Amino acid sequence: MASTLERVASAKPSGTRFVIVEKSTAVVPDATIKVWNGPLPTLADVYRARAVIRQHLPPTPLLRPEALSERLGCEVFVKCENLQPTGAFKIRGGLYYMSQLGDAGLARGVVGASTGNHGQSLAWAARAYNSSATIFVPEGANALKVAAMRRLGAKVIHFGRDFDDCLLESQAFAELNDAVFVHSANEPNLVAGVATHTLEILEEEPDVDAVFVAIGGGSGLCGACLAGKGIKPDLQVIGVQSTGAPTVYEAWKSRTLVRLDSLDTFAEGIATREAFAMPSQMLWGTVDEIMLVSDADLKRAMLTLMETTRLVAEGAGAAGLAGAYARREMFAGKKVAVIVSGGNLTLDVLSDAINEECAW
Repeated sequence: MASTLERVASAKPSGTRFVIVEKSTAVVPDATIKVWNGPLPTLADVYRARAVIRQHLPPTPLLRPEALSERLGCEVFVKCENLQPTGAFKIRGGLYYMSQLGDAGLARGVVGASTGNHGQSLAWAARAYNSSATIFVPEGANALKVAAMRRLGAKVIHFGRDFDDCLLESQAFAELNDAVFVHSANEPNLVAGVATHTLEILEEEPDVDAVFVAIGGGSGLCGACLAGKGIKPDLQVIGVQSTGAPTVYEAWKSRTLVRLDSLDTFAEGIATREAFAMPSQMLWGTVDEIMLVSDADLKRAMLTLMETTRLVAEGAGAAGLAGAYARREMFAGKKVAVIVSGGNLTLDVLSDAINEECAW
């Protein structure tokens, strides 16, 4: 039975927060819970992606910060995707996607919708493969990410209030201009590419017991499940989302493709109103848990990372640590990996975090 999810918030955006109010209803899939009819990525695809990505990028560091392990009461490993050239894990997916596009596709150029990190990945990969990228971003998008996309040669178009508005407009633009539209989550090659972060974790630290991953559209969490469960079936894979943007959490819990009425989070990297079909199809049968953390905990996690590791994480990038801290008793004495998915943090958001919260 379809359900309407009420999320009451101010209709006016405040600072860098995404606050949207809209009436909508969840979509109910058929009785088999089959919501995606396209191809799904495989573990073999992940290994192929790794071979491509290695031509462009070295593996990111996997740190074992003793100070952070002491605070959580378990052995913590930090996967530094914030140290990628674009400051986020999504560059992996962009590179592998472009490598599979072929000469005709590269000549057409790519179009995407993004709050910033997916757009940067497409821009970086398009430049690497001598193609072009047009990226739609919301009004009020992260200025650091917008500047980086333009610096990489992408055409950036501001449109609408949030990612979901940009998604519709970018699809129409791509069709009108005969360009290749690249969805940020419903793309098997993107997921295969980003899954290489978990492949690297397990190759370096095969005894890890759990991995905590931020969730926006779901590509990063799908990648962690694909590589993690494929290599080590008993690995615990846990997704972390903001209480102000619980789209994938609600979809996972209800087994429906949810579209939320509103979002209220400063972490634009995990602010998506709609649950997408391919990630939902993959996650419903694989992920061990999807959990929610508050924006306050995201800020505490950002500050704790800075204090214990000297790493800079944006709100979305700190979600994995926020989840691990909330589940620290469950994993006491065990080995836990936290993926710092992005580090594109603006100074105003950092200032807010320092003024409002403290490290754990």
